[in-house]
Amino acid sequence: MRKVIKGGIVITMDEKKLEKFEKLDIVIEDDVIKELTVNYQGDADVIIDATNKVVMPGLINCHTHLGMSLFRATNDELTLNEWLNKKIWPIEANMTDEDVYYATLFSILEMLESGTTCSNNMYFSSEVAINAVIQTKVRSVFSECLMDNDDKGQDRIEIFKKLYEKYKDNDLISFMVAPHSMYTCSKKYLKECSDLALSYNVPVHIHFCENDEEVKTIKKQYNMDPVKALNKVGLLRNKLILAHGTNISDKGLKILNKKNISICHNPISNLNLGCGIADIDKYNNTLNICLGTDGQGSGNNMNMFYHMSVVDLLQKGIHKNPLSMNSYDVLKIATINGAYALGLEKEIGSIEIGKKADIIIVDINTINSYPSNDIINNIVHNTETINIDTVMINGNILIQNHKLMLNLNKEALKEKIKEMEARLMK
Repeated sequence: MRKVIKGGIVITMDEKKLEKFEKLDIVIEDDVIKELTVNYQGDADVIIDATNKVVMPGLINCHTHLGMSLFRATNDELTLNEWLNKKIWPIEANMTDEDVYYATLFSILEMLESGTTCSNNMYFSSEVAINAVIQTKVRSVFSECLMDNDDKGQDRIEIFKKLYEKYKDNDLISFMVAPHSMYTCSKKYLKECSDLALSYNVPVHIHFCENDEEVKTIKKQYNMDPVKALNKVGLLRNKLILAHGTNISDKGLKILNKKNISICHNPISNLNLGCGIADIDKYNNTLNICLGTDGQGSGNNMNMFYHMSVVDLLQKGIHKNPLSMNSYDVLKIATINGAYALGLEKEIGSIEIGKKADIIIVDINTINSYPSNDIINNIVHNTETINIDTVMINGNILIQNHKLMLNLNKEALKEKIKEMEARLMK
């Protein structure tokens, strides 16, 4: 089927192009972008009018926990360790596969309505979450959360292996090996995770240096800088996503230089839990920077546009320099940089011929974003869910004219979440 998006202001995120945006028509054959042209006059099965709207790549959430929608607004006045030990882990111990399925569905809807087309999900009960992804036709990278601070470490690795073999050929699903953290995994287990990722040729996704206490714990366990500890267990051999990276030392940063490593910045989560502010302006000279919302429990929401705005403002604030970041760099962090981090840069992250049609259309004519004196700046700082007009993933239109095109009853889903909340959040 041929779909054509006509008349839009296209932000391609294609670094080979000199223009950051231009008026183009996008021709899509099935799931692939086939042509970028001015005033297309050929045949089309579906024409989408994007006149006076911005067309851009879908956003890529590189660190989240899709099953945690239930935990929204549970983070007030708690440190990271208090929040995990008093709120999250005790409740998660009572969650069923069905609970994770519905919580994941809820997160997917929240992401779609805010323009996110791909997520990197670290959680448990991954098969039911994969079923939710298949049902909603969204793109996702899956990481069964691996830890061996109990007697289930090997069981979790076996779950990952079975899921990988079962779903590895699905066009919308890819995988990462995800040890939870260095403080919930033994040295032997982390080495096993590293070896596993190399054998499957997939990246590793791990929480790393999220707060000062974690840094102290790693230094005590390993008697060395946390980055050196990564190397000791073999993880610097891997393509690696370090979630948070809020407190990486200058010595550690030098070791990471020129490695195949991405830092996934989670600014809202880090602020909420008092973890600090990652100096991504400094990291950016050494590492690929991408963006995550974390789960709603710490990140509040899945609206990547809101998180983008905070990224920009935080760096300008901590450096007392309005030149420390610009809006286009922030947009890269949420699109093409995320694709590089996930190993999907040949498929998504920019609007280019031959790439998958993961595209969103943003209405910039609403009160909150009008007038648009600088389109890129306006997109980064003033986009809300009300602005998301159309969401397309793999060529499938999932939201059109602000209307969800999936056969899902949002009100019934909200009632299900309400029932789960009453049962689990006592």
